[in-house]
Amino acid sequence: MDLANWLLEPLQYGFLTRALLVTLAASIVSAVLSCWLILMGWSLMGDAVSHAVLPGVALAYIIGVPFSLGAFVFGAAAVALIGCVRSSTRLKGDTVIGVVFTAFFAAGLAIISKTPSQTDLQHILFGNVLGVSDGELLQVLGLGAVTLCVLLFKRRDLTLFAFDRVHAHAIGLNTRWLSVLLLGLLALTVVVGLQAVGIVLVVAMLITPGATAFLLTRRFDAMLVIAASVTAAASIAGIYASYYLDVATGAAVVLAQALVFLVVYLSAPRTGVIWQLVRRRSEGRRTAVQLETSSTRM
Repeated sequence: MDLANWLLEPLQYGFLTRALLVTLAASIVSAVLSCWLILMGWSLMGDAVSHAVLPGVALAYIIGVPFSLGAFVFGAAAVALIGCVRSSTRLKGDTVIGVVFTAFFAAGLAIISKTPSQTDLQHILFGNVLGVSDGELLQVLGLGAVTLCVLLFKRRDLTLFAFDRVHAHAIGLNTRWLSVLLLGLLALTVVVGLQAVGIVLVVAMLITPGATAFLLTRRFDAMLVIAASVTAAASIAGIYASYYLDVATGAAVVLAQALVFLVVYLSAPRTGVIWQLVRRRSEGRRTAVQLETSSTRM
Protein backbone atom coordinates (compact mmCIF):
# COMPACT_ATOMS: atom_id res chain seq x y z
CA MET A 1 0.00 0.00 0.00
CA ASP A 2 1.46 3.36 -1.05
CA LEU A 3 1.39 6.44 1.17
CA ALA A 4 -1.52 8.11 -0.64
CA ASN A 5 -3.78 5.09 -0.26
CA TRP A 6 -2.65 4.67 3.34
CA LEU A 7 -3.72 8.23 4.13
CA LEU A 8 -6.95 8.22 2.11
CA GLU A 9 -8.33 4.84 3.09
CA PRO A 10 -9.69 5.86 6.53
CA LEU A 11 -11.31 8.97 5.03
CA GLN A 12 -13.55 6.82 2.83
CA TYR A 13 -15.71 6.20 5.89
CA GLY A 14 -18.01 9.03 6.90
CA PHE A 15 -17.95 8.15 10.59
CA LEU A 16 -14.14 8.34 10.65
CA THR A 17 -14.11 11.69 8.85
CA ARG A 18 -16.54 13.08 11.43
CA ALA A 19 -14.38 11.61 14.20
CA LEU A 20 -11.34 13.36 12.76
CA LEU A 21 -13.11 16.73 12.60
CA VAL A 22 -14.50 16.43 16.14
CA THR A 23 -11.13 15.37 17.55
CA LEU A 24 -9.31 18.22 15.80
CA ALA A 25 -11.83 20.78 17.09
CA ALA A 26 -11.64 19.45 20.64
CA SER A 27 -7.86 19.13 20.68
CA ILE A 28 -7.14 22.59 19.28
CA VAL A 29 -9.53 24.37 21.65
CA SER A 30 -8.24 22.34 24.61
CA ALA A 31 -4.63 23.04 23.62
CA VAL A 32 -5.13 26.80 23.48
CA LEU A 33 -6.94 26.89 26.81
CA SER A 34 -4.38 24.58 28.42
CA CYS A 35 -1.68 27.25 27.99
CA TRP A 36 -3.53 29.52 30.42
CA LEU A 37 -4.34 26.66 32.77
CA ILE A 38 -0.65 25.70 32.98
CA LEU A 39 0.51 29.27 33.62
CA MET A 40 -2.12 29.88 36.29
CA GLY A 41 -1.69 26.53 38.01
CA TRP A 42 -5.29 25.58 37.26
CA SER A 43 -4.62 22.06 36.01
CA LEU A 44 -6.51 20.57 38.94
CA MET A 45 -9.45 22.82 38.12
CA GLY A 46 -9.59 21.29 34.65
CA ASP A 47 -9.63 17.84 36.24
CA ALA A 48 -12.41 18.95 38.58
CA VAL A 49 -14.68 20.37 35.89
CA SER A 50 -14.20 17.37 33.60
CA HIS A 51 -15.36 15.00 36.35
CA ALA A 52 -18.05 17.29 37.76
CA VAL A 53 -20.05 17.27 34.51
CA LEU A 54 -20.87 13.55 34.84
CA PRO A 55 -24.22 13.99 36.66
CA GLY A 56 -25.23 16.63 34.12
CA VAL A 57 -24.45 14.30 31.21
CA ALA A 58 -26.28 11.42 32.89
CA LEU A 59 -29.38 13.52 33.60
CA ALA A 60 -29.33 14.90 30.05
CA TYR A 61 -29.42 11.39 28.63
CA ILE A 62 -32.25 10.40 30.96
CA ILE A 63 -34.37 13.49 30.28
CA GLY A 64 -33.61 13.47 26.57
CA VAL A 65 -31.97 16.90 26.20
CA PRO A 66 -28.59 17.55 24.55
CA PHE A 67 -25.83 16.23 26.78
CA SER A 68 -23.79 19.41 26.21
CA LEU A 69 -26.49 21.41 28.02
CA GLY A 70 -26.38 19.19 31.10
CA ALA A 71 -22.58 19.08 31.07
CA PHE A 72 -22.25 22.86 30.89
CA VAL A 73 -24.82 23.49 33.63
CA PHE A 74 -23.15 21.11 36.07
CA GLY A 75 -19.65 22.25 35.10
CA ALA A 76 -20.60 25.85 35.79
CA ALA A 77 -22.32 24.80 39.03
CA ALA A 78 -19.18 23.01 40.20
CA VAL A 79 -17.05 26.07 39.46
CA ALA A 80 -19.49 28.33 41.32
CA LEU A 81 -19.59 25.98 44.31
CA ILE A 82 -15.80 25.77 44.46
CA GLY A 83 -15.56 29.56 44.44
CA CYS A 84 -18.25 29.89 47.11
CA VAL A 85 -16.62 27.39 49.49
CA ARG A 86 -13.15 28.86 48.97
CA SER A 87 -14.35 32.37 49.76
CA SER A 88 -16.28 31.35 52.87
CA THR A 89 -13.75 29.00 54.51
CA ARG A 90 -10.04 28.84 55.27
CA LEU A 91 -9.63 25.68 53.24
CA LYS A 92 -7.02 25.72 50.46
CA GLY A 93 -8.10 25.63 46.86
CA ASP A 94 -6.92 22.12 46.07
CA THR A 95 -8.82 20.77 49.08
CA VAL A 96 -12.07 22.41 48.03
CA ILE A 97 -11.64 21.28 44.44
CA GLY A 98 -11.04 17.70 45.56
CA VAL A 99 -14.15 17.64 47.74
CA VAL A 100 -16.46 19.19 45.13
CA PHE A 101 -15.41 17.26 42.05
CA THR A 102 -15.41 13.88 43.81
CA ALA A 103 -18.88 14.60 45.20
CA PHE A 104 -20.19 15.55 41.74
CA PHE A 105 -18.53 12.55 40.12
CA ALA A 106 -19.98 10.20 42.74
CA ALA A 107 -23.42 11.73 42.19
CA GLY A 108 -23.10 11.01 38.49
CA LEU A 109 -22.14 7.40 39.14
CA ALA A 110 -25.10 7.05 41.51
CA ILE A 111 -27.50 8.38 38.86
CA ILE A 112 -26.09 6.01 36.26
CA SER A 113 -26.34 3.03 38.62
CA LYS A 114 -30.06 3.71 39.08
CA THR A 115 -30.74 3.78 35.33
CA PRO A 116 -28.36 1.22 33.80
CA SER A 117 -30.60 0.47 30.86
CA GLN A 118 -30.94 4.09 29.80
CA THR A 119 -27.39 5.37 30.13
CA ASP A 120 -24.21 3.93 28.61
CA LEU A 121 -21.46 4.37 31.19
CA GLN A 122 -18.70 3.58 28.72
CA HIS A 123 -20.07 6.18 26.30
CA ILE A 124 -20.03 8.91 28.94
CA LEU A 125 -16.67 8.10 30.52
CA PHE A 126 -14.63 7.28 27.43
CA GLY A 127 -16.41 9.11 24.64
CA ASN A 128 -17.97 7.85 21.43
CA VAL A 129 -16.17 9.77 18.75
CA LEU A 130 -16.79 7.09 16.11
CA GLY A 131 -20.54 7.40 16.69
CA VAL A 132 -20.77 11.18 16.26
CA SER A 133 -23.75 12.26 14.17
CA ASP A 134 -23.83 15.22 11.80
CA GLY A 135 -25.81 17.22 14.36
CA GLU A 136 -23.31 16.48 17.11
CA LEU A 137 -20.47 17.40 14.76
CA LEU A 138 -22.03 20.80 14.09
CA GLN A 139 -22.60 21.27 17.81
CA VAL A 140 -18.97 20.53 18.67
CA LEU A 141 -17.65 22.73 15.86
CA GLY A 142 -19.94 25.58 16.91
CA LEU A 143 -19.02 25.41 20.60
CA GLY A 144 -15.35 25.05 19.73
CA ALA A 145 -15.43 28.06 17.41
CA VAL A 146 -17.14 30.23 20.03
CA THR A 147 -14.68 29.21 22.74
CA LEU A 148 -11.64 29.73 20.52
CA CYS A 149 -12.84 33.13 19.27
CA VAL A 150 -13.45 34.40 22.83
CA LEU A 151 -10.03 33.15 23.97
CA LEU A 152 -8.25 34.86 21.10
CA PHE A 153 -10.30 38.05 21.40
CA LYS A 154 -9.52 38.37 25.12
CA ARG A 155 -5.99 37.01 24.73
CA ARG A 156 -4.15 40.07 26.02
CA ASP A 157 -6.35 40.57 29.08
CA LEU A 158 -6.29 36.89 29.99
CA THR A 159 -2.52 36.71 29.54
CA LEU A 160 -1.92 39.70 31.79
CA PHE A 161 -4.33 38.20 34.31
CA ALA A 162 -2.40 34.91 34.22
CA PHE A 163 1.02 36.51 34.70
CA ASP A 164 0.22 39.30 37.17
CA ARG A 165 -3.25 39.51 38.66
CA VAL A 166 -2.35 42.49 40.86
CA HIS A 167 -1.09 44.54 37.92
CA ALA A 168 -4.14 43.59 35.85
CA HIS A 169 -6.39 44.88 38.64
CA ALA A 170 -4.28 48.03 39.03
CA ILE A 171 -4.72 49.05 35.37
CA GLY A 172 -8.48 48.67 35.59
CA LEU A 173 -9.17 45.13 34.43
CA ASN A 174 -11.99 43.34 36.19
CA THR A 175 -10.04 40.33 37.43
CA ARG A 176 -13.08 38.67 38.97
CA TRP A 177 -14.90 38.81 35.64
CA LEU A 178 -11.83 37.46 33.82
CA SER A 179 -11.67 34.58 36.27
CA VAL A 180 -15.36 33.80 35.71
CA LEU A 181 -14.87 34.06 31.93
CA LEU A 182 -11.93 31.67 31.94
CA LEU A 183 -13.77 29.15 34.10
CA GLY A 184 -16.84 29.39 31.87
CA LEU A 185 -14.67 28.75 28.81
CA LEU A 186 -13.14 25.81 30.66
CA ALA A 187 -16.61 24.33 31.14
CA LEU A 188 -17.39 24.83 27.43
CA THR A 189 -14.09 23.25 26.43
CA VAL A 190 -14.83 20.22 28.58
CA VAL A 191 -18.18 19.89 26.80
CA VAL A 192 -16.39 20.00 23.44
CA GLY A 193 -13.81 17.42 24.50
CA LEU A 194 -16.32 15.02 26.02
CA GLN A 195 -17.59 13.87 22.65
CA ALA A 196 -14.08 13.06 21.47
CA VAL A 197 -12.44 11.35 24.43
CA GLY A 198 -14.95 11.27 27.30
CA ILE A 199 -14.76 12.48 30.88
CA VAL A 200 -11.81 10.36 31.97
CA LEU A 201 -9.44 11.42 29.18
CA VAL A 202 -10.53 15.02 28.54
CA VAL A 203 -8.38 16.24 31.41
CA ALA A 204 -5.29 14.99 29.51
CA MET A 205 -6.24 17.21 26.57
CA LEU A 206 -6.49 20.16 28.97
CA ILE A 207 -3.01 19.66 30.45
CA THR A 208 -0.63 17.83 28.11
CA PRO A 209 -0.59 20.34 25.19
CA GLY A 210 0.18 23.33 27.39
CA ALA A 211 2.83 21.40 29.29
CA THR A 212 4.47 20.35 26.02
CA ALA A 213 4.51 23.89 24.65
CA PHE A 214 5.83 25.27 27.96
CA LEU A 215 8.92 23.06 27.65
CA LEU A 216 9.63 24.44 24.17
CA THR A 217 9.19 28.19 24.62
CA ARG A 218 8.80 30.98 27.15
CA ARG A 219 6.93 33.34 24.79
CA PHE A 220 3.21 33.02 25.32
CA ASP A 221 2.11 33.72 21.73
CA ALA A 222 4.52 31.07 20.50
CA MET A 223 3.24 28.77 23.22
CA LEU A 224 -0.31 29.06 21.87
CA VAL A 225 0.78 28.27 18.32
CA ILE A 226 3.00 25.35 19.35
CA ALA A 227 0.35 23.82 21.60
CA ALA A 228 -2.35 23.97 18.92
CA SER A 229 -0.09 22.77 16.08
CA VAL A 230 1.55 19.90 17.94
CA THR A 231 -1.77 18.76 19.40
CA ALA A 232 -3.51 18.83 16.02
CA ALA A 233 -0.73 16.70 14.51
CA ALA A 234 -0.81 14.28 17.45
CA SER A 235 -4.60 13.99 17.22
CA ILE A 236 -4.45 13.13 13.53
CA ALA A 237 -1.77 10.55 14.26
CA GLY A 238 -3.95 9.12 17.04
CA ILE A 239 -6.95 8.78 14.72
CA TYR A 240 -4.88 6.92 12.12
CA ALA A 241 -3.30 4.74 14.81
CA SER A 242 -6.73 3.81 16.16
CA TYR A 243 -7.84 2.80 12.67
CA TYR A 244 -4.85 0.70 11.69
CA LEU A 245 -4.09 -0.76 15.13
CA ASP A 246 -7.78 -1.27 16.05
CA VAL A 247 -7.56 0.44 19.45
CA ALA A 248 -9.86 2.90 21.25
CA THR A 249 -9.81 6.22 19.41
CA GLY A 250 -9.85 8.52 22.44
CA ALA A 251 -7.08 6.56 24.13
CA ALA A 252 -4.98 6.60 20.94
CA VAL A 253 -5.30 10.39 20.66
CA VAL A 254 -4.29 10.97 24.28
CA LEU A 255 -1.39 8.51 24.00
CA ALA A 256 -0.16 10.29 20.87
CA GLN A 257 -0.16 13.59 22.77
CA ALA A 258 1.63 11.96 25.69
CA LEU A 259 4.26 10.53 23.32
CA VAL A 260 4.92 14.00 21.93
CA PHE A 261 5.32 15.30 25.48
CA LEU A 262 7.80 12.51 26.24
CA VAL A 263 9.87 13.31 23.15
CA VAL A 264 9.92 17.02 24.04
CA TYR A 265 10.73 16.25 27.67
CA LEU A 266 13.74 14.21 26.60
CA SER A 267 15.04 16.28 23.70
CA ALA A 268 13.81 19.88 24.01
CA PRO A 269 16.59 22.46 23.45
CA ARG A 270 18.09 23.75 26.72
CA THR A 271 15.47 22.07 28.94
CA GLY A 272 15.38 18.50 27.63
CA VAL A 273 16.83 15.72 29.78
CA ILE A 274 19.22 14.56 27.05
CA TRP A 275 20.49 18.09 26.42
CA GLN A 276 21.05 18.65 30.14
CA LEU A 277 23.00 15.38 30.42
CA VAL A 278 25.19 16.37 27.46
CA ARG A 279 25.75 19.82 28.98
CA ARG A 280 26.71 18.39 32.37
CA ARG A 281 29.09 15.94 30.74
CA SER A 282 30.75 18.66 28.68
CA GLU A 283 30.99 20.90 31.76
CA GLY A 284 32.55 18.02 33.68
CA ARG A 285 35.11 17.50 30.94
CA ARG A 286 35.86 21.22 30.81
CA THR A 287 36.35 21.27 34.58
CA ALA A 288 38.63 18.23 34.40
CA VAL A 289 40.72 19.87 31.68
CA GLN A 290 41.01 23.07 33.70
CA LEU A 291 42.09 21.14 36.80
CA GLU A 292 44.61 19.15 34.78
CA THR A 293 45.98 22.35 33.25
CA SER A 294 46.26 24.02 36.65
CA SER A 295 48.07 21.03 38.16
CA THR A 296 50.48 20.91 35.22
CA ARG A 297 51.37 24.57 35.66
CA MET A 298 51.99 24.04 39.34
